[in-house]
Amino acid sequence: MSEVAPEPIVLALDSAGWACSALVAAGEVVLCAKRLATEQGQAEALVPLIEAAMREAGLAASELHIVGTTIGPGSFTGIRAGLAASRGIALATSAQLIGVTGFEAVAAGLAPSVYDRRPHFLLVALESRREDLYVQLFDPRRNPLGSPVATMPGMLDETLNSVIGTAPLVVAGDAAPRVARVLSRRPGTTVAEESASSATGVLRAVLHRWRLGLPASSPLPLYLRPPDVTIPTGRGKGNH
Repeated sequence: MSEVAPEPIVLALDSAGWACSALVAAGEVVLCAKRLATEQGQAEALVPLIEAAMREAGLAASELHIVGTTIGPGSFTGIRAGLAASRGIALATSAQLIGVTGFEAVAAGLAPSVYDRRPHFLLVALESRREDLYVQLFDPRRNPLGSPVATMPGMLDETLNSVIGTAPLVVAGDAAPRVARVLSRRPGTTVAEESASSATGVLRAVLHRWRLGLPASSPLPLYLRPPDVTIPTGRGKGNH
């Protein structure tokens, strides 16, 4: 009789959105989870959260098998902080590094009751901290229908009608309340409450990829628009 392989020890991180979270789990069994709601300062908050989660889980970094993190979209600083921390830990421990999008994390983190409803499409909407939104549409089997995009809220209803007609739709993500207001007259639309991206969703998405045996590659950040930067005018001191 062949032995059943033990569940991997996973460190899951999420620092791309409005909160910073770290979670340690044995397979799907969460050993410790830490979360801090913050609009800024993810780079400073993430490492202490990781250290606290590992300490309370009673595990050494050398025991990790997988390190998973969100790759975006979201806060540029938060994305960079998560990728830098996860890469450093994976390199130091030889753990497998797996990156997932915020859209994957939200879809994987939805409560089971959402999936118990009749077949429906899923629209994951993430805040961009601007007027536009980051969105990705999934079919009833949770396969993505196209690539994620940045779009204006006013364009969603027309876009959805052209792709899925009036089919039942669940909206999830930290921008779901904004989308709900835009789609308030669209029949068959339900909003998944408290469905922002989190380390719990990252864990489930990472385990899904790991169980499928998908090839590992160095995760790259997912940016759907350029960063907010100030372009020098060349009128500084000494320039005439």
